[in-house]
Amino acid sequence: MSAGDRARDVLSRLVDASATERIFISLASLVLAIAVGTVLILIAGRMTTCTAQSAVYYLNVGFCYDPVLVFDRLFLGALGDPFRGGWSPDGQFSIAMRETTLLIFTGLSVAIAFRAGIFNIGTQGQMIVGGLATALVTLWVSPFFSGTLGLLVLVPFGLFVGALFGGLYGVIPGLLKAYAEANEVITTIMLNFIAGGVTLYLVSDVFKDPNSPANQTIPLPDYAQFPAVLFGSRQDFSLYALLFGVAMLFVLYYVLEHTSFGYDVRTSGLQPEAAEYGGVNAAKTIVSSFGLSGALGGIAGALYVTMVIGKFQSGVPAYGFDGITVSILAGNNPLGVGFAALLFGVLKSGTTVVQFATDVPPQLVGVLRGLIILFVAMPEFFRLIGRRFLPEEDNSRAVATDGGLTGGDDE
Repeated sequence: MSAGDRARDVLSRLVDASATERIFISLASLVLAIAVGTVLILIAGRMTTCTAQSAVYYLNVGFCYDPVLVFDRLFLGALGDPFRGGWSPDGQFSIAMRETTLLIFTGLSVAIAFRAGIFNIGTQGQMIVGGLATALVTLWVSPFFSGTLGLLVLVPFGLFVGALFGGLYGVIPGLLKAYAEANEVITTIMLNFIAGGVTLYLVSDVFKDPNSPANQTIPLPDYAQFPAVLFGSRQDFSLYALLFGVAMLFVLYYVLEHTSFGYDVRTSGLQPEAAEYGGVNAAKTIVSSFGLSGALGGIAGALYVTMVIGKFQSGVPAYGFDGITVSILAGNNPLGVGFAALLFGVLKSGTTVVQFATDVPPQLVGVLRGLIILFVAMPEFFRLIGRRFLPEEDNSRAVATDGGLTGGDDE
């Protein structure tokens, strides 16, 4: 057997791997990433000058950086040291959960599009548009409500507004692809820049808070923001928002796997020509998939406004782009998005802890974080490649952009 045949055989086996096998592959990839990261930390520790008292010793060799401490802070420190006494949900744990919540929605946004065989690189722009719309419309209607009634009305209303405007912004590249055959990668990237530029102008001029030097809107009233439960009000996180995100994981999984719309999305991602021959309206599926994808990105923007900062401010973090990696890591499976978002949330929170608790340079911490993401995501990345490029007879059971097999034996 030639090297090419062996590579194709390995790729074919990876494509056909069951859910359980993929979990073990991901765990093995995580362990391998930690092992490689340990070597990098030790090498960097040998290249750095430190005192004998601050050095750590392995096999009678001194190192300035301790890999055990680094990974302890990266993972356990990110969760607020749950195995130590006096643990509190406030602090780093709430930061990890906040990042997880936002990444659930941006990851779902990308996953829905990928399942339909389209590449939505515009979740960031849809998040920005949804966030600004949520802030402005909620501020407009907030004088008509107050207290508990305002909380019950304005928080769901803000999410609806974010979903509506994010969805409408997502429909634009969908229409361009469906009826003008425009490349969605190019159009969504361009729309990201348009969203950022237009919103910057609006919050720095038209809707700017006159009492703040920052480019931002007037802050939302407290009753228009997500309430804190179990977590301190300064943690910028709400348990209600996380529970809403978890519920959406199951809802979208059901929609994709057990509804006619989900069937249209999956078959379009598998074989667009065959799907059309079977009665699937390809153009309608593209537009609706982009609309749903944009709506999820808009909800992420609404959560950023109503849960994190309490207003819209220019310079929204790149949650939309992180959602691409979250989706790939999850195999574009809605349920997998939850676990992938949690991993990203922990790494984001832990990165800060490592920088404050150790002398490891921020650049090296960034390398470690990227290394973990790369190793864990690569198997799913190769599965996507295999589904697209393996011969049909090698790939007859695999769905092009989903997280499982069509034969029903993936669970």
